[in-house]
Amino acid sequence: MTRKICTVCARGGSKGVKDKNLRELLGKPLIAHTLAHAFESGIFDDVAVSSDSPAILAVAAQCGVRHLVERPAALATDTAAKVPAIRHCVETIEGRLGLRFDVCVDLDATAPLRTPDDVRNSVALLKARGASNLFSVVLARRSPYFNLVEVDESGIARLSKKLQHPVVRRQDAPLCYDMNASIYVWQRDALDVADTVFLGTTAVYVMDHRSAFDIDDEVDLRIVELLLKERA
Repeated sequence: MTRKICTVCARGGSKGVKDKNLRELLGKPLIAHTLAHAFESGIFDDVAVSSDSPAILAVAAQCGVRHLVERPAALATDTAAKVPAIRHCVETIEGRLGLRFDVCVDLDATAPLRTPDDVRNSVALLKARGASNLFSVVLARRSPYFNLVEVDESGIARLSKKLQHPVVRRQDAPLCYDMNASIYVWQRDALDVADTVFLGTTAVYVMDHRSAFDIDDEVDLRIVELLLKERA
């Protein structure tokens, strides 16, 4: 049997939106939407929440999460990478339960526009592709080959990437994707050694373009709330 764990790593601090993970969205805290996706997917043996915030951990418990992990301060700063926090959470629960998981899925609390089907399908894709890990994306609205530019030291604007034969229509450019910070899936052994989400056999799970928004500021919060209302 393949044992699967879902982690939700949610810091207490936030610069763009104060107490972001606890902000009410359609009548419940933001993090509760993601926890619902984890439970409703029906594929996890265990669900865990990692946070430096007692308030977030309390809300997680109210949502039915049994595994609560106090995140060390060093893993909860504005500059701390997320992969070590995921690994710490998984290792903590493994230590408590005396077992090792096979697949680890992290769902970001700031991206509530996924669905339980997205969670199930991303895990199935990891197995089908034989990938070490995958993360979710949406088709990019801007292309580095067509209308994404960089400005050099002299102030001259240039396309970010060049093709041997330049394209005159965005549709003719190579497909590019935006990471939408929603779903991350790992083979357990890959999580052990990863310092980044980009590994030798990393795959992507493509989501609907309406899932492009994660919440970094108040405008994002309003957009996400509108899209969730339309879905309800």
